[in-house]
Amino acid sequence: MGRSGAGKFVASALLAACLYALSTPFSKVLLASVGSSMMAGLLYLGAGLGMAVLSAVRARVASSASGEAPLERSDAPYVAAMVLLDVAAPLLLMGGLTHATPENVTLLNNFEIAATSVIAFLFFRERVAPRTWAGIAVITCACLLLSLEGGGALSFSAGSLMVLAACVCWGVENNCTSRLSERDPMQIVVVKGIGSGLGALAVALLAGDAVPSLPDVAAALLLGFVAYGLSIFFYVYAQRGIGAARTSAYYAVNPFVGALLSLALFRTAPAPTFLVALALMAAGTWLVTPRGE
Repeated sequence: MGRSGAGKFVASALLAACLYALSTPFSKVLLASVGSSMMAGLLYLGAGLGMAVLSAVRARVASSASGEAPLERSDAPYVAAMVLLDVAAPLLLMGGLTHATPENVTLLNNFEIAATSVIAFLFFRERVAPRTWAGIAVITCACLLLSLEGGGALSFSAGSLMVLAACVCWGVENNCTSRLSERDPMQIVVVKGIGSGLGALAVALLAGDAVPSLPDVAAALLLGFVAYGLSIFFYVYAQRGIGAARTSAYYAVNPFVGALLSLALFRTAPAPTFLVALALMAAGTWLVTPRGE
């Protein structure tokens, strides 16, 4: 694939990253009045419902078929894995976000790159270049630094560990979704959004989370549509052209956008360890970003 052919897929991956960057800081705001499990469910439900509306509009206004291939019965194992992992991952992420600062969480999200690339290499035989392995190592070191608790003892914060576990879930899920990248990306988002959203909401209700106020529900659904629904749509489209590992590499700009937004929104001064981790993340991201496309 030439530079011009890959360009639209790269742009799609970058747009997906910027949209998703909105999720962590604004989720942190909403978590003040919405339970973490409930929040996870509403975000994905907003993604699924919003994309379902767009899909209906597309079907009504299009003069012909969209040309996108629908999901088939043979896709069922990947769809099931995608939905289950997308129930677990946001529950872990929202739980971690209640115990960690939003700027740390946004940077820790970069561990998804390492998880996606390693899983793509081990189980789906995607090639991972030596330069990418070096970047994965640097990103992992940055994540370990962000996960250490203060006080001099070598221990890891529960919030950070939950975020890293979410990233592992999303790493597996990214590779499952990549197997579906030739299917209609809008249909994929609808299925995973509604399926995962209802699953997370069921967990929230069973756990005793209170039902939030209508304005909070509306805000969470809207955030889910923009930061999850549209982001996943463009992410899946990017995977179609450049694969799971490369899409994840370009998607790596999202923590930097999210961290800057978090610092501005909450008016917090970054800790020294955060600045060191930020530099390491930048170096790791530069290493994993493909060259010569």
